[in-house]
Amino acid sequence: MTMTSPAGAMAASIETAHHATSLIRQAVERVIDGKPDVVRLAVTVLIGEGHLLLEDVPGVGKTMLAKSLARSIGCSVRRIQFTPDLMPSDVTGVSIYNSERGDFEFKPGAVFSNVVVGDEINRASPKTQSALLECMEERTVTVDGTTYRLQPPFIVIATQNPIDMEGTYPLPEAQRDRFMARLSMGYPSAPAELEMLDRHGASDPLDTLAPVVDAELVRQLIATARGVYAADAIKDYVLALVRSTRTSPDLRLGASPRAALHLLRAAKAFAVTEGRNHVLPDDVQALLVPVLAHRVLPSPDAAIQARTPEDALASLLTTVPVPRAR
Repeated sequence: MTMTSPAGAMAASIETAHHATSLIRQAVERVIDGKPDVVRLAVTVLIGEGHLLLEDVPGVGKTMLAKSLARSIGCSVRRIQFTPDLMPSDVTGVSIYNSERGDFEFKPGAVFSNVVVGDEINRASPKTQSALLECMEERTVTVDGTTYRLQPPFIVIATQNPIDMEGTYPLPEAQRDRFMARLSMGYPSAPAELEMLDRHGASDPLDTLAPVVDAELVRQLIATARGVYAADAIKDYVLALVRSTRTSPDLRLGASPRAALHLLRAAKAFAVTEGRNHVLPDDVQALLVPVLAHRVLPSPDAAIQARTPEDALASLLTTVPVPRAR
């Protein structure tokens, strides 16, 4: 009988995970043209056990990205169309009296799914938005004093338009902090937009998109990402970056300890998509803005000078020392 060493088993897991994440990316890229970096970050959030916020102007493919990522993995998917009249019970569920049984019966809401696509989340009231707080952080839902556990994998992929658009509400800071990353699609390049006209004009590419992985494999990918090695120097680097946001003169609200945890988890997942079993400083740097920018707020002076949180974070990358190989 041959025994596999822990290092050999980890190498095999990384190889399998790298292949699986490549399949997911290729499937999504058949729908989303010309945005490979955005797709890679979306897959990173998926296997990093986080939640994804897609924020951009209407019509650039936010909902299409969310739906294609959901369809590429063979998991249960529910969509919530957030509107001003949406109630918290529509999201979490409600207990209804069953006259035949003589007691209350729980009817699960839309969050009881592996993938929850929240379309235009900032069009619902803050009260309804806050219905997602518990399930996003604790993977549980409490209704009428009873707590129900959500089955892994569980990811919320929410889209929203900028808050200065008509008929929108800003997300509560507590909820923004629960999203591992925020991505902006941006406008496609001219060749990508031309290809989109050719491919999407005749048919919907989502109709032919089939799952390339199942729920069990996604759980394995998440476990593999957790086991990726992060040296103490990398952890110190993550903490130094996060803590520096709390003293930056350009920011009046720094990143939370949860942000540090999300940054490390995302860096481990990003390493898996690169086929590595260890985290590099480059991984942390590539993810700093997507993971932290939506959690911090600019100071009044920075706002007057039109300096964004992204500018402040980019500046920190030049001032916080990068760990060197020994």
